[in-house]
Amino acid sequence: MIRLFSIAFCILLAACAPKEHFDLVIEHGSIIDGTGSPARTADVGIRDGRIIKVGDLSDAEATRRLDATGLTISPGFIDLHAHIESIMNMPDAESHIRQGVTTALGGPDGGGPLYFGKYLDSLSKHYKLSLNVAYLTGHNTIRRKVMGNENRKPTTAELDTMKALVRKAMNQGAFGLSTGLKYLPGTFSETSEVIALSQVAGSMGGIYTSHLREEGLGLLQGVREAVLIGREANIPIVLTHHKAMGKPMWGASKTTTAIVDSARAAGLDIMMDQYPYTASHTGLAVLIPSWAMEGSHDDFKKRATNKKQLARILEGIEFNLLNDRGGGDLRNIQFANVSWDSTLQGKTLHDYVVQLGKEPSLENGAQVAVDMQLKGGAACIFHAMSEEDVVRIMQHPFTMHASDGGLARFGENHPHPRAYGTFPRILGYYVREKKVLTLEEAVRKMTSLPAMRLSLSDRGVIREGTVADITVFNAETIIDKSTFEKPHQYPQGIEYVIVAGVITVDSNGLTTNRAGKVLRGTDYLKSGTQRPATGD
Repeated sequence: MIRLFSIAFCILLAACAPKEHFDLVIEHGSIIDGTGSPARTADVGIRDGRIIKVGDLSDAEATRRLDATGLTISPGFIDLHAHIESIMNMPDAESHIRQGVTTALGGPDGGGPLYFGKYLDSLSKHYKLSLNVAYLTGHNTIRRKVMGNENRKPTTAELDTMKALVRKAMNQGAFGLSTGLKYLPGTFSETSEVIALSQVAGSMGGIYTSHLREEGLGLLQGVREAVLIGREANIPIVLTHHKAMGKPMWGASKTTTAIVDSARAAGLDIMMDQYPYTASHTGLAVLIPSWAMEGSHDDFKKRATNKKQLARILEGIEFNLLNDRGGGDLRNIQFANVSWDSTLQGKTLHDYVVQLGKEPSLENGAQVAVDMQLKGGAACIFHAMSEEDVVRIMQHPFTMHASDGGLARFGENHPHPRAYGTFPRILGYYVREKKVLTLEEAVRKMTSLPAMRLSLSDRGVIREGTVADITVFNAETIIDKSTFEKPHQYPQGIEYVIVAGVITVDSNGLTTNRAGKVLRGTDYLKSGTQRPATGD
Protein backbone atom coordinates (compact mmCIF):
# COMPACT_ATOMS: atom_id res chain seq x y z
CA MET A 1 0.00 0.00 0.00
CA ILE A 2 2.81 2.38 0.94
CA ARG A 3 4.60 1.51 -2.30
CA LEU A 4 1.50 2.31 -4.38
CA PHE A 5 1.11 5.60 -2.54
CA SER A 6 4.77 6.50 -3.28
CA ILE A 7 4.31 5.76 -6.96
CA ALA A 8 1.15 7.87 -7.11
CA PHE A 9 2.88 10.70 -5.26
CA CYS A 10 5.82 10.67 -7.71
CA ILE A 11 3.43 10.76 -10.66
CA LEU A 12 1.63 13.70 -9.10
CA LEU A 13 4.92 15.55 -8.53
CA ALA A 14 5.97 14.99 -12.14
CA ALA A 15 2.64 16.30 -13.38
CA CYS A 16 2.93 19.39 -11.24
CA ALA A 17 6.62 20.07 -12.00
CA PRO A 18 7.23 23.16 -14.11
CA LYS A 19 7.84 22.41 -17.76
CA GLU A 20 11.17 23.29 -19.33
CA HIS A 21 10.98 26.56 -21.21
CA PHE A 22 12.81 27.53 -24.40
CA ASP A 23 13.05 30.76 -26.34
CA LEU A 24 12.63 28.81 -29.55
CA VAL A 25 11.79 25.24 -30.45
CA ILE A 26 12.29 23.94 -33.97
CA GLU A 27 10.10 20.86 -34.15
CA HIS A 28 9.43 17.84 -36.36
CA GLY A 29 12.45 18.45 -38.61
CA SER A 30 15.00 16.07 -40.06
CA ILE A 31 18.24 16.86 -38.25
CA ILE A 32 21.52 16.55 -40.13
CA ASP A 33 23.87 17.37 -37.30
CA GLY A 34 26.97 18.21 -39.37
CA THR A 35 29.10 15.26 -38.31
CA GLY A 36 28.19 13.12 -41.32
CA SER A 37 25.83 10.95 -39.27
CA PRO A 38 22.51 9.90 -40.83
CA ALA A 39 19.55 12.24 -40.51
CA ARG A 40 17.14 11.74 -37.61
CA THR A 41 13.83 13.32 -36.70
CA ALA A 42 13.88 15.39 -33.50
CA ASP A 43 13.18 18.81 -32.04
CA VAL A 44 15.79 21.45 -31.17
CA GLY A 45 15.31 23.61 -28.09
CA ILE A 46 17.13 26.94 -27.93
CA ARG A 47 17.62 29.26 -24.99
CA ASP A 48 19.90 32.29 -24.57
CA GLY A 49 21.42 31.75 -28.00
CA ARG A 50 22.49 28.14 -27.47
CA ILE A 51 21.10 24.70 -28.22
CA ILE A 52 19.91 23.38 -24.87
CA LYS A 53 18.19 20.17 -25.84
CA VAL A 54 17.78 17.91 -28.87
CA GLY A 55 14.99 15.36 -28.67
CA ASP A 56 11.23 15.18 -28.13
CA LEU A 57 10.15 18.62 -26.92
CA SER A 58 6.45 18.28 -27.57
CA ASP A 59 5.64 18.89 -23.90
CA ALA A 60 8.08 21.76 -23.43
CA GLU A 61 7.04 25.39 -23.27
CA ALA A 62 8.44 27.80 -25.84
CA THR A 63 8.14 31.47 -26.61
CA ARG A 64 8.05 30.52 -30.28
CA ARG A 65 7.82 27.27 -32.22
CA LEU A 66 8.85 26.68 -35.80
CA ASP A 67 7.27 23.73 -37.58
CA ALA A 68 10.02 22.10 -39.65
CA THR A 69 7.93 19.20 -40.92
CA GLY A 70 9.42 18.10 -44.24
CA LEU A 71 12.46 20.34 -43.73
CA THR A 72 16.10 19.73 -42.84
CA ILE A 73 17.62 21.26 -39.71
CA SER A 74 21.34 21.83 -40.23
CA PRO A 75 24.11 23.75 -38.51
CA GLY A 76 24.56 27.17 -40.09
CA PHE A 77 26.95 27.06 -43.01
CA ILE A 78 30.51 28.30 -42.46
CA ASP A 79 32.09 30.02 -45.45
CA LEU A 80 35.84 29.52 -45.12
CA HIS A 81 36.69 31.84 -48.01
CA ALA A 82 34.58 35.00 -48.17
CA HIS A 83 35.33 38.42 -49.59
CA ILE A 84 33.54 40.49 -46.99
CA GLU A 85 35.67 43.61 -47.41
CA SER A 86 32.49 45.67 -47.88
CA ILE A 87 30.87 44.42 -44.64
CA MET A 88 30.83 47.92 -43.13
CA ASN A 89 28.77 49.12 -46.10
CA MET A 90 26.60 46.01 -46.13
CA PRO A 91 26.43 44.72 -42.54
CA ASP A 92 23.27 42.78 -43.36
CA ALA A 93 25.35 40.65 -45.81
CA GLU A 94 22.08 39.64 -47.44
CA SER A 95 23.58 37.82 -50.41
CA HIS A 96 25.51 35.62 -47.99
CA ILE A 97 23.09 34.93 -45.18
CA ARG A 98 20.27 34.08 -47.57
CA GLN A 99 22.46 31.19 -48.73
CA GLY A 100 22.31 29.80 -45.19
CA VAL A 101 25.73 31.13 -44.17
CA THR A 102 25.95 32.06 -40.49
CA THR A 103 29.75 32.51 -40.23
CA ALA A 104 32.15 33.90 -42.84
CA LEU A 105 35.95 33.96 -42.75
CA GLY A 106 37.33 37.15 -44.32
CA GLY A 107 40.82 38.31 -45.23
CA PRO A 108 41.60 35.64 -47.87
CA ASP A 109 44.15 35.74 -50.70
CA GLY A 110 46.62 37.81 -48.67
CA GLY A 111 44.15 40.65 -48.18
CA GLY A 112 43.35 40.80 -44.46
CA PRO A 113 42.85 44.15 -42.69
CA LEU A 114 46.01 46.18 -42.04
CA TYR A 115 45.14 47.71 -38.66
CA PHE A 116 43.74 44.43 -37.45
CA GLY A 117 42.67 45.14 -33.88
CA LYS A 118 41.19 48.55 -34.69
CA TYR A 119 39.27 47.05 -37.58
CA LEU A 120 37.73 44.26 -35.49
CA ASP A 121 36.96 46.66 -32.64
CA SER A 122 35.18 49.05 -34.98
CA LEU A 123 33.23 46.25 -36.65
CA SER A 124 32.19 44.86 -33.29
CA LYS A 125 31.17 48.15 -31.68
CA HIS A 126 29.57 50.12 -34.47
CA TYR A 127 27.85 47.67 -36.82
CA LYS A 128 24.88 45.34 -36.41
CA LEU A 129 25.91 42.21 -38.27
CA SER A 130 23.52 39.62 -39.62
CA LEU A 131 26.13 36.88 -39.48
CA ASN A 132 29.31 36.06 -37.59
CA VAL A 133 32.62 37.13 -39.09
CA ALA A 134 36.19 36.02 -38.48
CA TYR A 135 39.39 37.15 -40.19
CA LEU A 136 42.81 36.09 -41.39
CA THR A 137 45.73 38.48 -41.52
CA GLY A 138 47.01 39.00 -45.06
CA HIS A 139 50.54 38.56 -46.35
CA ASN A 140 50.00 40.95 -49.26
CA THR A 141 48.62 43.63 -46.95
CA ILE A 142 51.58 43.30 -44.59
CA ARG A 143 54.22 43.14 -47.35
CA ARG A 144 52.76 46.18 -49.09
CA LYS A 145 52.84 48.12 -45.83
CA VAL A 146 56.50 47.27 -45.19
CA MET A 147 57.96 47.03 -48.71
CA GLY A 148 55.49 48.68 -51.06
CA ASN A 149 55.04 46.96 -54.41
CA GLU A 150 58.71 46.10 -54.92
CA ASN A 151 60.05 42.96 -56.56
CA ARG A 152 62.83 41.97 -54.16
CA LYS A 153 63.65 40.05 -51.00
CA PRO A 154 63.00 41.79 -47.69
CA THR A 155 65.91 42.89 -45.60
CA THR A 156 66.35 41.24 -42.22
CA ALA A 157 64.79 44.30 -40.57
CA GLU A 158 61.84 44.27 -42.99
CA LEU A 159 61.20 40.56 -42.43
CA ASP A 160 61.31 41.12 -38.68
CA THR A 161 58.77 43.93 -39.06
CA MET A 162 56.46 41.68 -41.10
CA LYS A 163 56.77 38.90 -38.52
CA ALA A 164 55.90 41.38 -35.79
CA LEU A 165 52.79 42.47 -37.73
CA VAL A 166 51.67 38.85 -38.07
CA ARG A 167 52.20 38.30 -34.34
CA LYS A 168 50.30 41.47 -33.51
CA ALA A 169 47.35 40.47 -35.71
CA MET A 170 47.26 37.01 -34.14
CA ASN A 171 47.24 38.60 -30.68
CA GLN A 172 44.35 40.80 -31.79
CA GLY A 173 42.18 37.95 -33.05
CA ALA A 174 43.37 36.66 -36.43
CA PHE A 175 42.74 32.98 -37.10
CA GLY A 176 45.85 32.65 -39.21
CA LEU A 177 47.73 33.93 -42.25
CA SER A 178 46.49 34.09 -45.83
CA THR A 179 48.61 34.53 -48.93
CA GLY A 180 47.80 35.60 -52.46
CA LEU A 181 50.96 34.42 -54.19
CA LYS A 182 49.42 35.02 -57.62
CA TYR A 183 48.83 38.67 -56.79
CA LEU A 184 50.92 41.75 -56.09
CA PRO A 185 53.04 42.04 -54.08
CA GLY A 186 52.94 38.46 -52.76
CA THR A 187 54.02 37.13 -56.13
CA PHE A 188 57.41 38.80 -55.55
CA SER A 189 58.03 36.85 -52.33
CA GLU A 190 60.23 33.79 -52.04
CA THR A 191 59.04 30.66 -50.27
CA SER A 192 61.39 31.27 -47.35
CA GLU A 193 59.63 34.56 -46.58
CA VAL A 194 56.23 32.88 -46.43
CA ILE A 195 57.61 30.10 -44.22
CA ALA A 196 59.01 32.65 -41.77
CA LEU A 197 55.66 34.45 -41.46
CA SER A 198 53.71 31.20 -41.31
CA GLN A 199 55.89 29.99 -38.45
CA VAL A 200 54.69 32.95 -36.40
CA ALA A 201 51.02 32.24 -37.12
CA GLY A 202 51.47 28.51 -36.58
CA SER A 203 53.19 28.93 -33.23
CA MET A 204 50.11 30.82 -32.06
CA GLY A 205 47.67 28.13 -33.18
CA GLY A 206 46.77 29.72 -36.51
CA ILE A 207 46.22 28.23 -39.96
CA TYR A 208 47.73 29.03 -43.36
CA THR A 209 45.44 29.51 -46.37
CA SER A 210 47.15 29.74 -49.71
CA HIS A 211 46.04 31.24 -52.98
CA LEU A 212 48.67 29.27 -54.85
CA ARG A 213 51.39 30.97 -56.84
CA GLU A 214 49.91 29.40 -59.94
CA GLU A 215 46.67 27.55 -60.64
CA GLY A 216 47.35 26.97 -64.34
CA LEU A 217 50.53 25.54 -65.84
CA GLY A 218 52.39 25.94 -62.56
CA LEU A 219 49.65 24.32 -60.48
CA LEU A 220 51.60 21.25 -59.34
CA GLN A 221 54.58 23.34 -58.29
CA GLY A 222 52.17 25.66 -56.45
CA VAL A 223 50.64 22.80 -54.48
CA ARG A 224 54.06 21.40 -53.62
CA GLU A 225 55.17 24.84 -52.43
CA ALA A 226 52.16 25.04 -50.11
CA VAL A 227 52.97 21.58 -48.73
CA LEU A 228 56.56 22.68 -48.13
CA ILE A 229 55.40 25.81 -46.31
CA GLY A 230 53.07 23.77 -44.11
CA ARG A 231 55.76 21.24 -43.25
CA GLU A 232 58.52 23.76 -42.56
CA ALA A 233 56.29 26.14 -40.60
CA ASN A 234 54.42 23.35 -38.76
CA ILE A 235 51.09 24.95 -39.60
CA PRO A 236 47.78 23.53 -40.87
CA ILE A 237 47.20 24.36 -44.56
CA VAL A 238 44.17 25.12 -46.69
CA LEU A 239 44.61 25.12 -50.47
CA THR A 240 42.04 27.80 -50.99
CA HIS A 241 39.54 27.84 -53.90
CA HIS A 242 41.41 24.83 -55.26
CA LYS A 243 41.11 24.40 -59.01
CA ALA A 244 42.89 23.46 -62.24
CA MET A 245 42.86 26.53 -64.46
CA GLY A 246 43.18 26.45 -68.25
CA LYS A 247 42.69 23.59 -70.73
CA PRO A 248 46.31 22.35 -70.60
CA MET A 249 45.77 21.57 -66.89
CA TRP A 250 42.34 19.99 -67.05
CA GLY A 251 42.53 16.66 -65.24
CA ALA A 252 45.42 17.79 -63.04
CA SER A 253 43.20 17.48 -59.97
CA LYS A 254 44.04 13.76 -60.07
CA THR A 255 47.59 14.69 -59.21
CA THR A 256 46.85 17.54 -56.80
CA THR A 257 44.45 15.47 -54.70
CA ALA A 258 47.03 12.66 -54.69
CA ILE A 259 49.61 15.14 -53.38
CA VAL A 260 47.18 16.12 -50.63
CA ASP A 261 46.61 12.46 -49.73
CA SER A 262 50.34 11.78 -49.66
CA ALA A 263 51.00 14.81 -47.45
CA ARG A 264 48.23 13.80 -45.05
CA ALA A 265 49.57 10.25 -44.89
CA ALA A 266 52.94 11.75 -43.91
CA GLY A 267 51.26 13.57 -41.01
CA LEU A 268 50.71 17.01 -42.53
CA ASP A 269 47.44 18.76 -41.71
CA ILE A 270 46.26 19.87 -45.15
CA MET A 271 42.78 20.53 -46.52
CA MET A 272 41.16 22.31 -49.46
CA ASP A 273 38.23 24.61 -50.01
CA GLN A 274 36.35 25.01 -53.27
CA TYR A 275 33.46 26.82 -54.94
CA PRO A 276 31.12 24.77 -57.19
CA TYR A 277 31.58 26.57 -60.52
CA THR A 278 33.77 26.24 -63.61
CA ALA A 279 34.58 29.95 -63.69
CA SER A 280 36.79 32.09 -61.46
CA HIS A 281 36.45 35.78 -60.60
CA THR A 282 39.32 38.22 -60.18
CA GLY A 283 40.88 41.32 -61.70
CA LEU A 284 41.75 41.65 -65.37
CA ALA A 285 45.32 42.30 -64.22
CA VAL A 286 45.74 38.58 -63.55
CA LEU A 287 46.38 38.25 -67.30
CA ILE A 288 49.29 40.71 -67.17
CA PRO A 289 52.81 39.45 -66.30
CA SER A 290 53.61 40.37 -62.70
CA TRP A 291 56.92 42.04 -63.59
CA ALA A 292 54.99 44.61 -65.63
CA MET A 293 52.86 45.54 -62.61
CA GLU A 294 55.67 46.26 -60.16
CA GLY A 295 55.47 49.66 -58.51
CA SER A 296 52.69 52.12 -59.26
CA HIS A 297 50.10 52.53 -61.99
CA ASP A 298 52.38 55.16 -63.53
CA ASP A 299 55.17 52.58 -63.66
CA PHE A 300 52.89 50.21 -65.56
CA LYS A 301 51.89 53.03 -67.88
CA LYS A 302 55.54 53.74 -68.69
CA ARG A 303 56.19 50.10 -69.51
CA ALA A 304 53.02 49.88 -71.62
CA THR A 305 54.15 52.87 -73.70
CA ASN A 306 57.66 51.49 -74.18
CA LYS A 307 57.70 49.58 -77.47
CA LYS A 308 60.00 46.76 -76.35
CA GLN A 309 58.39 46.31 -72.96
CA LEU A 310 54.88 46.46 -74.44
CA ALA A 311 55.80 43.64 -76.82
CA ARG A 312 56.83 41.49 -73.83
CA ILE A 313 53.65 42.41 -71.96
CA LEU A 314 51.45 41.52 -74.92
CA GLU A 315 53.31 38.24 -75.41
CA GLY A 316 52.67 37.33 -71.77
CA ILE A 317 48.96 38.22 -71.98
CA GLU A 318 48.51 36.21 -75.18
CA PHE A 319 50.13 33.23 -73.48
CA ASN A 320 47.70 33.52 -70.56
CA LEU A 321 44.73 33.98 -72.87
CA LEU A 322 45.67 30.75 -74.60
CA ASN A 323 46.91 28.59 -71.73
CA ASP A 324 45.52 29.98 -68.49
CA ARG A 325 42.41 31.98 -67.55
CA GLY A 326 41.53 32.86 -71.12
CA GLY A 327 40.83 29.28 -72.06
CA GLY A 328 41.85 30.06 -75.65
CA ASP A 329 38.77 32.16 -76.41
CA LEU A 330 38.01 35.81 -75.67
CA ARG A 331 34.41 34.78 -74.99
CA ASN A 332 35.63 33.10 -71.80
CA ILE A 333 36.42 36.46 -70.19
CA GLN A 334 33.28 38.18 -68.91
CA PHE A 335 33.27 41.63 -67.34
CA ALA A 336 31.79 41.79 -63.83
CA ASN A 337 32.58 45.34 -62.81
CA VAL A 338 34.00 48.06 -65.07
CA SER A 339 34.02 51.30 -63.11
CA TRP A 340 34.81 53.48 -66.12
CA ASP A 341 32.13 51.98 -68.42
CA SER A 342 29.29 50.12 -66.72
CA THR A 343 27.74 49.25 -70.10
CA LEU A 344 30.43 46.60 -70.49
CA GLN A 345 29.31 44.67 -67.41
CA GLY A 346 28.06 41.21 -68.35
CA LYS A 347 29.70 41.40 -71.78
CA THR A 348 32.85 39.54 -72.79
CA LEU A 349 36.28 40.59 -73.99
CA HIS A 350 35.23 39.19 -77.36
CA ASP A 351 32.20 41.49 -77.38
CA TYR A 352 34.32 44.52 -76.52
CA VAL A 353 37.01 43.81 -79.12
CA VAL A 354 34.29 43.50 -81.78
CA GLN A 355 32.60 46.65 -80.47
CA LEU A 356 35.89 48.46 -81.05
CA GLY A 357 35.87 47.31 -84.68
CA LYS A 358 38.70 44.82 -84.31
CA GLU A 359 39.09 41.16 -85.21
CA PRO A 360 38.52 39.09 -82.00
CA SER A 361 41.98 37.51 -82.06
CA LEU A 362 44.16 36.76 -79.04
CA GLU A 363 46.55 39.44 -80.23
CA ASN A 364 43.85 42.12 -80.28
CA GLY A 365 42.43 40.83 -77.03
CA ALA A 366 45.81 41.30 -75.37
CA GLN A 367 46.09 44.90 -76.57
CA VAL A 368 42.57 45.73 -75.42
CA ALA A 369 43.37 44.19 -72.02
CA VAL A 370 46.32 46.57 -71.69
CA ASP A 371 44.16 49.53 -72.72
CA MET A 372 41.53 48.55 -70.18
CA GLN A 373 44.08 48.24 -67.40
CA LEU A 374 45.39 51.70 -68.23
CA LYS A 375 41.84 53.04 -67.81
CA GLY A 376 41.45 51.46 -64.38
CA GLY A 377 41.10 47.75 -65.07
CA ALA A 378 38.05 45.56 -64.49
CA ALA A 379 36.79 42.68 -62.39
CA CYS A 380 36.25 39.67 -64.61
CA ILE A 381 34.74 36.21 -64.64
CA PHE A 382 37.04 33.68 -66.32
CA HIS A 383 35.36 30.57 -67.76
CA ALA A 384 38.36 28.24 -67.94
CA MET A 385 37.83 25.22 -65.68
CA SER A 386 36.65 21.64 -66.18
CA GLU A 387 33.54 20.21 -64.54
CA GLU A 388 35.39 16.92 -64.10
CA ASP A 389 37.99 18.64 -61.93
CA VAL A 390 35.32 20.48 -59.96
CA VAL A 391 33.59 17.21 -59.12
CA ARG A 392 36.80 15.35 -58.27
CA ILE A 393 37.96 18.06 -55.87
CA MET A 394 34.47 18.35 -54.38
CA GLN A 395 34.35 14.65 -53.56
CA HIS A 396 37.64 14.64 -51.67
CA PRO A 397 36.88 13.98 -47.98
CA PHE A 398 38.91 17.01 -46.86
CA THR A 399 37.47 19.56 -49.26
CA MET A 400 35.26 22.20 -47.68
CA HIS A 401 32.61 24.13 -49.58
CA ALA A 402 33.33 27.87 -49.69
CA SER A 403 32.14 30.70 -51.90
CA ASP A 404 35.13 32.95 -52.61
CA GLY A 405 32.25 35.36 -53.14
CA GLY A 406 31.99 39.01 -52.35
CA LEU A 407 29.03 40.68 -50.70
CA ALA A 408 26.63 41.67 -53.47
CA ARG A 409 24.12 44.48 -53.35
CA PHE A 410 21.05 43.45 -55.31
CA GLY A 411 21.11 44.92 -58.82
CA GLU A 412 24.62 46.44 -58.65
CA ASN A 413 27.35 45.41 -61.11
CA HIS A 414 27.49 41.90 -62.55
CA PRO A 415 28.86 39.58 -59.83
CA HIS A 416 29.86 35.95 -60.12
CA PRO A 417 26.80 33.82 -59.23
CA ARG A 418 28.73 32.30 -56.33
CA ALA A 419 27.96 35.50 -54.42
CA TYR A 420 24.32 34.36 -54.26
CA GLY A 421 24.26 30.64 -54.84
CA THR A 422 27.28 28.64 -53.65
CA PHE A 423 25.77 26.62 -50.82
CA PRO A 424 22.29 26.04 -52.32
CA ARG A 425 24.02 24.95 -55.54
CA ILE A 426 25.94 22.28 -53.66
CA LEU A 427 22.81 20.97 -51.94
CA GLY A 428 20.46 21.26 -54.91
CA TYR A 429 22.50 20.62 -58.03
CA TYR A 430 25.39 18.48 -56.82
CA VAL A 431 23.60 16.54 -54.05
CA ARG A 432 19.99 16.18 -55.16
CA GLU A 433 20.32 16.29 -58.94
CA LYS A 434 23.82 14.96 -59.72
CA LYS A 435 24.25 12.80 -56.59
CA VAL A 436 27.93 13.74 -56.40
CA LEU A 437 27.70 13.78 -52.58
CA THR A 438 25.22 12.58 -50.00
CA LEU A 439 23.30 15.26 -48.17
CA GLU A 440 24.99 14.36 -44.88
CA GLU A 441 28.48 14.58 -46.37
CA ALA A 442 27.79 17.88 -48.11
CA VAL A 443 26.51 19.41 -44.87
CA ARG A 444 29.60 18.11 -43.03
CA LYS A 445 31.82 19.86 -45.56
CA MET A 446 30.10 23.21 -44.96
CA THR A 447 29.66 22.96 -41.18
CA SER A 448 31.73 20.77 -38.84
CA LEU A 449 34.76 20.48 -41.15
CA PRO A 450 35.37 24.24 -41.50
CA ALA A 451 34.47 24.69 -37.82
CA MET A 452 37.17 22.19 -36.92
CA ARG A 453 39.62 23.93 -39.25
CA LEU A 454 39.07 27.18 -37.32
CA SER A 455 38.91 25.46 -33.91
CA LEU A 456 35.33 26.71 -33.47
CA SER A 457 34.45 24.09 -30.88
CA ASP A 458 31.07 25.69 -30.14
CA ARG A 459 29.80 25.80 -33.73
CA GLY A 460 29.34 23.64 -36.80
CA VAL A 461 27.21 20.88 -35.23
CA ILE A 462 23.69 20.44 -33.89
CA ARG A 463 24.57 19.42 -30.36
CA GLU A 464 23.50 20.41 -26.90
CA GLY A 465 25.62 23.29 -25.62
CA THR A 466 26.69 24.71 -28.97
CA VAL A 467 25.78 28.16 -30.30
CA ALA A 468 22.40 28.06 -32.04
CA ASP A 469 23.60 28.96 -35.53
CA ILE A 470 21.13 26.95 -37.61
CA THR A 471 19.95 26.77 -41.21
CA VAL A 472 16.60 25.17 -42.01
CA PHE A 473 16.10 24.24 -45.65
CA ASN A 474 13.92 22.15 -47.93
CA ALA A 475 16.15 19.42 -49.35
CA GLU A 476 13.64 18.78 -52.14
CA THR A 477 13.56 22.34 -53.47
CA ILE A 478 16.79 24.05 -52.45
CA ILE A 479 18.65 25.37 -55.50
CA ASP A 480 20.67 28.33 -56.66
CA LYS A 481 18.95 30.72 -59.07
CA SER A 482 21.83 33.09 -59.82
CA THR A 483 23.39 32.58 -63.26
CA PHE A 484 26.29 34.06 -65.19
CA GLU A 485 23.76 35.88 -67.38
CA LYS A 486 21.43 37.01 -64.57
CA PRO A 487 23.39 36.90 -61.31
CA HIS A 488 21.11 38.97 -59.07
CA GLN A 489 18.80 36.19 -57.93
CA TYR A 490 18.45 34.82 -54.41
CA PRO A 491 18.29 31.03 -53.99
CA GLN A 492 15.17 29.09 -53.14
CA GLY A 493 14.59 26.48 -50.47
CA ILE A 494 16.25 28.27 -47.54
CA GLU A 495 13.36 28.56 -45.07
CA TYR A 496 15.07 29.91 -41.94
CA VAL A 497 18.52 31.11 -40.98
CA ILE A 498 19.08 31.46 -37.25
CA VAL A 499 22.11 33.18 -35.75
CA ALA A 500 22.71 32.68 -32.02
CA GLY A 501 19.06 31.74 -31.61
CA VAL A 502 17.77 34.79 -33.50
CA ILE A 503 15.69 34.26 -36.65
CA THR A 504 17.51 36.37 -39.23
CA VAL A 505 15.98 34.92 -42.42
CA ASP A 506 12.49 33.50 -42.65
CA SER A 507 10.16 32.53 -45.49
CA ASN A 508 9.66 36.22 -46.30
CA GLY A 509 13.38 36.89 -46.65
CA LEU A 510 15.75 38.92 -44.50
CA THR A 511 14.32 40.10 -41.17
CA THR A 512 15.50 43.09 -39.15
CA ASN A 513 16.94 40.89 -36.40
CA ARG A 514 20.73 40.95 -35.97
CA ALA A 515 22.84 38.73 -33.71
CA GLY A 516 26.08 38.31 -35.64
CA LYS A 517 29.36 38.66 -33.77
CA VAL A 518 33.00 39.28 -34.53
CA LEU A 519 34.80 36.05 -33.68
CA ARG A 520 38.42 36.31 -32.55
CA GLY A 521 41.04 33.63 -32.79
CA THR A 522 42.25 34.52 -29.32
CA ASP A 523 39.04 33.00 -27.97
CA TYR A 524 39.49 29.70 -29.83
CA LEU A 525 43.06 28.96 -30.90
CA LYS A 526 45.53 27.09 -28.73
CA SER A 527 49.09 28.37 -29.15
CA GLY A 528 51.92 26.04 -30.01
CA THR A 529 49.81 23.09 -31.13
CA GLN A 530 49.05 21.70 -34.54
CA ARG A 531 45.60 20.21 -34.95
CA PRO A 532 45.34 16.49 -35.79
CA ALA A 533 46.03 15.60 -39.40
CA THR A 534 43.11 13.18 -39.48
CA GLY A 535 40.52 15.92 -39.06
CA ASP A 536 38.34 13.55 -37.04
